[in-house]
Amino acid sequence: MNRIAAAIKNRLSLRQPQADSLNILAELTDKLTLKKHTPNPLVRQSAHDEVSRGELKSPLLGGDLGVGSFLQQELEKVKTSYPTCTDFERNFPSLCFALATGVGKTRLMGAFIAYLYLSKGMRHYFVLAPNITIYNKLIEDFSNPNCPKYVFQGIGEFVHNQPRIITGDNYNEIHQTKMFVSDIHINIFNISKINAETRSGKLPRIKRLSEYIGDSYFNYLSNLDDLVLLMDESHHYRADRGMQVINELNPILGLELTATPQVERSGGAVKFKNVVYEYSLAKAIQDGFVKEPAVATRKDFDPSHYSADELDRIKLEDGIRIHEDTKVALDIYARDNKVKPVKPFVLIVSQDTTHAGKLKQLIISNAFFNGNYADKVMEIHSNQSGEEKEENIEKLISLENPDNKTEIVIHVNMLKEGWDVTNLYTIIPLRTATSMTLREQTIGRGLRLPYGKRTGADKVDKLTVVAHDKFQEIIDAANQPDSIIRRQNIIEIDPQETSGQKEVITSVSNIEQKLEEERKKIELIAEPEQKQRAQIDLEIRKTILSTLPELNNAVTNVNELSRAEIKQIAVERIKQKIYSTPQKNLFAAEMIKEVEEAYESVVHDFVQNIIEIPRITIQQSNEVRSGFKDFDLDTKNLNYQPVSEEILIKKLREQENSIDIISGKGRGIHDSPENIIVNELMNFPEIDYDVQSDLLFKIANQAIEKFRTYLDNDKLMNVVQYNKREIAGYIYSQLMQHFYCEAPSYEKPIVKPFTRIEEHNFSKYTKDSIHHFTETITPTNAIPNKVFRGFRKACHNLYKFDSKTEKDFAAILEQDGAVLKWLRPASNQFHIYWKNNSRQYNPDFVVETKDAIYLVETKKEGDIETSNVQEKAQAALEYCRHATDYTIHNGGKPWKYLLIPHSSVMMNMSFGMLVRSYEYQSG
Repeated sequence: MNRIAAAIKNRLSLRQPQADSLNILAELTDKLTLKKHTPNPLVRQSAHDEVSRGELKSPLLGGDLGVGSFLQQELEKVKTSYPTCTDFERNFPSLCFALATGVGKTRLMGAFIAYLYLSKGMRHYFVLAPNITIYNKLIEDFSNPNCPKYVFQGIGEFVHNQPRIITGDNYNEIHQTKMFVSDIHINIFNISKINAETRSGKLPRIKRLSEYIGDSYFNYLSNLDDLVLLMDESHHYRADRGMQVINELNPILGLELTATPQVERSGGAVKFKNVVYEYSLAKAIQDGFVKEPAVATRKDFDPSHYSADELDRIKLEDGIRIHEDTKVALDIYARDNKVKPVKPFVLIVSQDTTHAGKLKQLIISNAFFNGNYADKVMEIHSNQSGEEKEENIEKLISLENPDNKTEIVIHVNMLKEGWDVTNLYTIIPLRTATSMTLREQTIGRGLRLPYGKRTGADKVDKLTVVAHDKFQEIIDAANQPDSIIRRQNIIEIDPQETSGQKEVITSVSNIEQKLEEERKKIELIAEPEQKQRAQIDLEIRKTILSTLPELNNAVTNVNELSRAEIKQIAVERIKQKIYSTPQKNLFAAEMIKEVEEAYESVVHDFVQNIIEIPRITIQQSNEVRSGFKDFDLDTKNLNYQPVSEEILIKKLREQENSIDIISGKGRGIHDSPENIIVNELMNFPEIDYDVQSDLLFKIANQAIEKFRTYLDNDKLMNVVQYNKREIAGYIYSQLMQHFYCEAPSYEKPIVKPFTRIEEHNFSKYTKDSIHHFTETITPTNAIPNKVFRGFRKACHNLYKFDSKTEKDFAAILEQDGAVLKWLRPASNQFHIYWKNNSRQYNPDFVVETKDAIYLVETKKEGDIETSNVQEKAQAALEYCRHATDYTIHNGGKPWKYLLIPHSSVMMNMSFGMLVRSYEYQSG
């Protein structure tokens, strides 16, 4: 990547596919002529006639010989490096970059423009949008520096020289002198408007005379010697009425961006011929740039037993149940991670406008979930007009706003692209998508991530498509290597499990629960002055409580919070909080006095109701040592024979990224046979050329020496060229026998003596009661859905358990006299990382006794020796080691780790017996 491209990549924080595309543009613009070639006017008229008949041909296939010759020369420059580009398919050099939805095509257009301006001095751009939605979005993203998606954010050269944005709405009104205020001009036009204006043989408005410039604006653009055309969603520009108008713009370069590099014809999909880079949706899903799509279907479901209306209703109801479950999961994630809440919605794909109307009537009726969605549904289709259409478009645009009540959108072929929302989580297709392009576009509407990246929370990162009647088709497709649906993401719905509305409840620490109960009592006080006095006292206790965890930098253990000098620090911090809150100023002096009087009491309650959990971040260092031990290649099975020249030439032409040049009967070879083999070996992910080059060349030479024992130089090169991938695979298999990977060590952490007990956020069926933990729950697989209460020693008031084993273990802790306190840690209570810091580990329990504190994990007996369980155990042991080092030096208790098989958790077992039997020692 050259210096300018690298700088743009860093300034715009480009993702790897965007950076790869920019690198390709930089490479090819150094090779291309980047000058106009004026077509023969007679041929231009002939082409216009062909368009009107729908018969437009590529200039390379006949037509203007001058243009054809010029384009052929330019095409050869591209094909040398990118053999997938076999035809520009335009009257000018045009390159297609096929990037999946959600990867960032608009930002890439901004990067392209910035690069061409900064490296080539090109000042004029024509950006083409396929519809009004994308047109308006592009204007906002290109012109508003305050927009979060502004495409030039970080490009310093555009701060004081902001590009001039000229649109299809204002180009005819801009005064001539204003045209040249900025050095760079970006025109943004809507192709659908141009298409509409070319019907009945009319000239589009852009070609009519423009008073301010003395000629038509179109002719002004077409005469520019540095015009670059950028086509967003370029699959729209292959057979449109306005395409001839676009060809006649005669730009020096076309840059096409699309997620679907193909057009649908009656005979099937036709792939673009000018693709230089393709980053598929399957790859984007694999790399984590978008949500993971999953397909949901009912267990043992036979759609042939239902009418079309019955099938619609079943899919709608199941889709809404999934939506409600997702809504709860998103709520819990936002609360646990203190991030903005995301309000999900459902997209229903209907057959036609009549079908859409019937679906809306069903959804707003009392028969559909008691009318709960009557005011939360909207339909959008092309038959709408006037105020209704404007109102619905406004609702669509604001769907991400939590104040927008809409949870269900019914559409008829209106939302295929250009509608960039991040909170679509459930799609219910009630008609067959007629093409693969349409299917991917529909799914693509829901793939954007609300937090910009995957979170690791399954339901936050997943888009669900309800497809009861397409189950086998989806299973078959999932087995294809390029499928966007992976086999493990096919979900079988059990209607009994998804029935029932859910809610989110929060389980706070015992001390916070006491304060909440006190607040409820205060609300019942009738006398105003007494009530106000009680509210101030409660507010003081809450403020003290929230301040105590902030003092863990000033003390070595929790008992030191009672020392006079620590109390003084706390009082000063609380003063700052009181004075910084305007509504408390009326009572500030009185409150500060009360703080000093209440401090000891709050500290006592705090100490009695927490387990002193040190704040330690356990993470692995980034230094993972891996490589290959030295060895000699076993060459006895390397006995390839040369092939005929014709077969070799055919093979070389078929291979992508081939570096050979076919020239007459001979070949010009750019590389030695050793380099060719090493170059192939570098494609394997475990191989690092910079570190392992000596070994790679050693064993490549050993392979070549074997070939030299029975081949002359020409035949040797023939064998290597034809079989390079097979030879590399043979060597790779032996390399992997000598591969080593040393697990990373753990970094020395910073230790703080304690932290607050974090709250839990649970989902619960609204109609389900909260159960006492001693209740017997049947069947036992229902336990994970229940919330339990009644604990005396626990640090929270409510808990959920993942299994009967965990519920029984909690009962053992409650009845064992040796146990002082215990808790089920919330998701962010510990910061223990494993698997190269990609996963966070949360133990099942923390248990405090008189002599020690324990992290406890209960596991199915057969899973204990698995690598994942053992890796987590090592991370937990590392935490216990650092915690013990700290607490022993500061008057605390040692920390230990227990890994208990589920079969040993029995009600007659004591906690002490489990400690003696299952304390984990470093292996």
